[in-house]
Amino acid sequence: MKSLRPLLFVLLALGMGAACRAEKIVLRVGHFPNVTHAQAVIAHGLSRTGKGWFEERLGPDVEVQWFVYNAGPSAMEAVFARSIDLTYVGPNPAINAHLKSQGEEIRIVAGACSGGAALVVQPDGRIKTDADFKGKKVATPQFGNTQDVAARAWLQSKGLRITMTGGDAFVVPTANPDQLSLFQRGEMDAVWTVEPWVSRLELEAKGKVYLEESSLWKDTNGKYVTTHLVSSVKFLKERPDLLKKWIAAHVELTKWINDHPDEAKRILNEEMKAETTRALPQATLDGAWKRLEITYDPVSASLLKSAEDAYRIGFLKEHPDLSRIYDLKLLNEVLREKGLAEVK
Repeated sequence: MKSLRPLLFVLLALGMGAACRAEKIVLRVGHFPNVTHAQAVIAHGLSRTGKGWFEERLGPDVEVQWFVYNAGPSAMEAVFARSIDLTYVGPNPAINAHLKSQGEEIRIVAGACSGGAALVVQPDGRIKTDADFKGKKVATPQFGNTQDVAARAWLQSKGLRITMTGGDAFVVPTANPDQLSLFQRGEMDAVWTVEPWVSRLELEAKGKVYLEESSLWKDTNGKYVTTHLVSSVKFLKERPDLLKKWIAAHVELTKWINDHPDEAKRILNEEMKAETTRALPQATLDGAWKRLEITYDPVSASLLKSAEDAYRIGFLKEHPDLSRIYDLKLLNEVLREKGLAEVK
């Protein structure tokens, strides 16, 4: 009997180890393979090489699982389905999800990226003034997405009648890769899109930037939200301690990216290649980087204006109530602890 005791101790130890491993917290995070999701793409790349930025700051009891999406609605559906806890996503999908769930499912808890969108026109001079957009085709990335709403609202502000399917100018929702090929063939007169596609249209199709979207946001010093960090309400309520750690690491990573742009771009491009099989040409990446600001500021005024535009042009049937879409308490706690200015 005595000879069995060492074996029993070994089995007990193995069982306890397995139990500890089973209790590990899994944090599931979504993002797009896009330069405007820089913090997530870079962190995903570091996780892939065993140097996880968030893992080091969340502790050994937390496992981060990354999920890659190609469109905001897909990421929001994953939040609704409880498949992910956090995601980096654009403003309009977050607005739509918030309204769809009557304010019960998601909260914006930090900013991630400002800027990077522009209106690009053909280089042959077919569009020289605002009036020249009459009768022209303008491509946007997706029906009802952030750039689509901005394009329709801007065209309306120039006195053009814009409907969902036509009007004085034709807004044509078109996937970004198709935008580029159609523009190169001259079948699209203009494109309103976001980086890195703005730079690709410039470099590969000789397009001319007609309007930087920053000019539309005079009330926010030219800043407008492109990407922010969204949490499910369930995760926010059940694990505020873990969410605060994530936000603190997000703020630190944002500062590191801005302090080390060359290394940040290298890691980002390596991860972009891993996720899409193709890295960005260096000139395209450099051009895109100049139009972006990697930030933790949610630039809330621009999101609220975007929602007003969506209501004004008919995407939203009722005036949007976004009074609960933001929960910046944890972000501002982190900023105070780091001696940084709070945001709103």
